[in-house]
Amino acid sequence: MVEFGIRRLLGMTWSKKSRPTNKELTILGILWNRGPSTVRQVHEALDQSSGIGYTTTLKVMQLMLEKGLLKRDPSQRSHVYEAAVPAEQGQTQALNDLIDRVFSGSAERLLVRALSGHTMSNSELASIKRLIDKMERK
Repeated sequence: MVEFGIRRLLGMTWSKKSRPTNKELTILGILWNRGPSTVRQVHEALDQSSGIGYTTTLKVMQLMLEKGLLKRDPSQRSHVYEAAVPAEQGQTQALNDLIDRVFSGSAERLLVRALSGHTMSNSELASIKRLIDKMERK
């Protein structure tokens, strides 16, 4: 069954307690792109039109540390934070969460909606076909 294979491929989801908020996902995205960074560097990378102050960025990152979403290197004068999981793993967890909350646990529904509502290039379609073929062989 394709849905079972996709769920197995995607792996586990975040617990309700550790599920990142939208702000936290934005910060994770910055850290995945930039690598380990100080609060100041993350704050500067945030969209300044959002009106988030430095102390709010600091507080959000401290909460993310407590939730296990970030790791911190306290050996440096300015604490350097990094994502606790690699981008691919975090994106997989976020996608699993989306499947559970929006698509009632159905990866098939997610795929149907994604494929029907998005124009795809031939290379994207070929990549999806290869993934489905691989999953069917397992």
